[in-house]
Amino acid sequence: QVHVVESGGGLVQTGGSLTLSCSVSGHPGTRYAMAWFRRAPGKERELVAIISWMSDTYYSDPVKGRFRISRDNAKTTIYLQMTNLKPEDTAVYYCYANLNARDYWGQGTQVTVSS
Repeated sequence: QVHVVESGGGLVQTGGSLTLSCSVSGHPGTRYAMAWFRRAPGKERELVAIISWMSDTYYSDPVKGRFRISRDNAKTTIYLQMTNLKPEDTAVYYCYANLNARDYWGQGTQVTVSS
C-alpha cells in the first residue's frame, strides 16, 4: 500500500524560513514526479512546485525565488525549503505523487506565517 507522508509545518514569523518533507513508501521504483500544492483559507488548492524523477523543477510565480524543491538521492523523499515567508503563504501544504498514472496525496501539513 502506498503512503505519502508530509512533515515540517508550523508557525513562523514573516521573513522566516521553514522546510517541509514528504516521503513515499510502499511503491517500487523511483521514476515518478512529485509536487507540493497548498490550499489557503477560502481559496482553491494551487500548485507550488514540481520536481521530476530526474530532478527537473518548476515553481509557481508567487514562490519563485523564495522556495526550493529538492529530492534525496533515493528519490523517495522531497523537500520544500521555504524562505522569506509571507503571511499569504499561510496554507495547508499537500504533497503529491503520480505513481503509475495514479494520484496520491499526503494528509497535509499546516504552515502559518504571522505578520
